[in-house]
Amino acid sequence: MTTRIAIALLLIPLAGCAPKQAAEPLAAACDRACLYGVLDEYLAALKAHDPKAVKWAEHAMYTENNVALEPGDGLWGTISGLDPYEMRFADVQEGQVAIFGVVEETITRSPYVMRLKVVNGAIAEAEGVVIRKDDSSIPFVTADIKPLPVWGEVVPEGERDSRETLIAAANGYFDTLELNDGTLHVQFTDDCNRREDGMRSTNLTDPGLDAIWRMGCADQFRQGAYRYDDRVRARRYMVVDEELGIVLAAGFIDHEGRLGKFKLADGTERESIFRRPNTLSFMEAFKVQRGAIRQVEAVFLVVPYRMPSPWGP
Repeated sequence: MTTRIAIALLLIPLAGCAPKQAAEPLAAACDRACLYGVLDEYLAALKAHDPKAVKWAEHAMYTENNVALEPGDGLWGTISGLDPYEMRFADVQEGQVAIFGVVEETITRSPYVMRLKVVNGAIAEAEGVVIRKDDSSIPFVTADIKPLPVWGEVVPEGERDSRETLIAAANGYFDTLELNDGTLHVQFTDDCNRREDGMRSTNLTDPGLDAIWRMGCADQFRQGAYRYDDRVRARRYMVVDEELGIVLAAGFIDHEGRLGKFKLADGTERESIFRRPNTLSFMEAFKVQRGAIRQVEAVFLVVPYRMPSPWGP
């Protein structure tokens, strides 16, 4: 008996040293071409009104204009085509891909943004924003959008900003916009331009326009032209493309409506365009060069005041 006990005690530590089963092999990464391929398949299914043609991940989430919908609802039922214009980019590290473009719904053409998160070849998240002019409550919406070559320019490998730098630039932009007092929390290139809902809102040349719209990105903010933007909240940074120097952000801009008259940095008196509670939902892409913002592409949508994000705080 004593011998058997001794042998058993010797075998106990050996059991803990038994070789473990090999771990499950990691799923192959979806590179840029792969992500663009998934996006193309998704858009083809959308145009065909066939959500079943999409490989959805279990518990996939789909939203349109900040409302959670079932795949097949919303734009899935009304799309009649996509314009040739598009601007796309991808985040290989996080398996995310996004596109800005123009969608047709029967006789209506609208700017849109679509973001997809891909996990093991399946779509886990699909987030769409469609700026339908007749419903947007924003007067300057246009679907006559021209390509801007700057978005497709590849940043030389040795000059690429890190993910952290790209996100910091976008966040600094929103810090500058929030309660805009003339202080810049991010740098801009001298040729920086911004386009909102398809229309350029910087460096315009029409002499009949307000002087603010004839200024560049930095000078508009230095003047404090957006003092009425009380909060830029629920900020998310979903797609970071280091190769192209692009970061995609989303969030909400709240206007309390309390601000009336205010002065720009040059002493010009202004009156806020928001005199009642108002919130704009946005998705915004930034092209960044050495930490400075060079181009901005944004879509805005009027939503209920202080609307929460379906994607979390």
